Amino acid sequence: MSRQRLGMASVQAGVQQVLALQGFVNERVDGTLLHLIQLRASILNGCAYCIDMHGREAAEAGEDARRLFAVAAWQDGDFFTDAERAVLALTDAVTRLGPDGVPDEVWEPAAKHFDEQELADLVLAIAVINVWNRMNIANRTQPPKHV
Repeated sequence: MSRQRLGMASVQAGVQQVLALQGFVNERVDGTLLHLIQLRASILNGCAYCIDMHGREAAEAGEDARRLFAVAAWQDGDFFTDAERAVLALTDAVTRLGPDGVPDEVWEPAAKHFDEQELADLVLAIAVINVWNRMNIANRTQPPKHV
């Protein structure tokens, strides 16, 4: 038996709340960092819909294609600033959250680049994209067809 996809009416009230939280994050987190967070978490989670959407949005905002491709292997190469690398490491740790939470060796470099409020906003941004990823993966949402 095939699984029935969830209709928008079934999740509309919850989606509206997640959209509100996304709007809050969009106002508080630097656009470049937000694109990196959204793309990296989506890659880790295997969310094709979000990889496609956030990759296109970042490109439309002027992000260099080489940097977008390099997000998949951000630890290698010299594409990112120290602050961006700290955000990518934080994204990895929060997305793959283990029993001990975010390790100090990940948190401390991020705390060198961002104050307490900025860190809170970054963690919230990472949490929000993980919510979107999980909703889209569970519902098998596909990116638009490219011709």
